[in-house]
Formats: sequence, structure tokens, C-alpha cells
Amino acid sequence: MSAEEPLFRVVRGTPTAEELAALVGAIVVRSKPAAAPAPLPVSAWARGARPANNGHTAGPNAWRTSGLPR
Repeated sequence: MSAEEPLFRVVRGTPTAEELAALVGAIVVRSKPAAAPAPLPVSAWARGARPANNGHTAGPNAWRTSGLPR
């Protein structure tokens, strides 16, 4: 595509300047990539009292290690 060649052209009809501006605006908005939404911070009230990975695993003597301080 050369520099003088238009990116799009009207094939039928005679659009007004406002209609062409609306078309260009719609094309510009649709051509931008959508940004991923930022993750929402989780408050201390929403989190559980204990962390998800507390280091204790099931197995022999698990009942004993569950009572040890963290």
C-alpha cells in the first residue's frame, strides 16, 4: 500500500463529515488492543485467617506437627 492510497473508501452513498468522523472513530477504537484489567487487591477481611500453604502436610506424625508453633 502506498502513502497516497487511502486505508478505506466509501463504495456507495455520500456520507456527511459527521458520519465519516464516526466511522473513523469506531475504527480507531476497535483497532486498539484491550488492556488486561488490573487485579483487585484482596483485603485482610476477605482472606482466611491462615495462609493457604502453612507447611503442614498429611503423613506420619502430622497430628504432632500440627500443634507446633509456626
